[in-house]
Amino acid sequence: MGTAAGPAFDAEALRRGIEGQSAATLLSLYADDAEIRVVDHNSQPSHPMVMHGRDKIGEMLNDVYSRDMTHKMEQCIVQGDHVAFTESCEYPDGVKVYASSMMSLRDGKIVDHTMLQAWDE
Repeated sequence: MGTAAGPAFDAEALRRGIEGQSAATLLSLYADDAEIRVVDHNSQPSHPMVMHGRDKIGEMLNDVYSRDMTHKMEQCIVQGDHVAFTESCEYPDGVKVYASSMMSLRDGKIVDHTMLQAWDE
């Protein structure tokens, strides 16, 4: 085994983070200078919601994980420094959310994450 490869991305940690009850596990997968872009009904492709840095990303994740809802990672593909995954969520009233994400990695940490999401209206 060579040592040239950087740390591997842990897809199971991603699953645990997404499906867990707290944002801490998920946040630990992001680099300090990471950026998330979210495109949805409210944040159109030409003006996505953008969060720079783990502090801002943490605020968003803490908000999401403070809500009464379930999160399930459906599929995940890791290839080199790229990760793609889909996630389904549901609120107690039955409203469903579906998200598709593409991420870039550096040294096994997420540095760039674009999420497309849609929800029942």
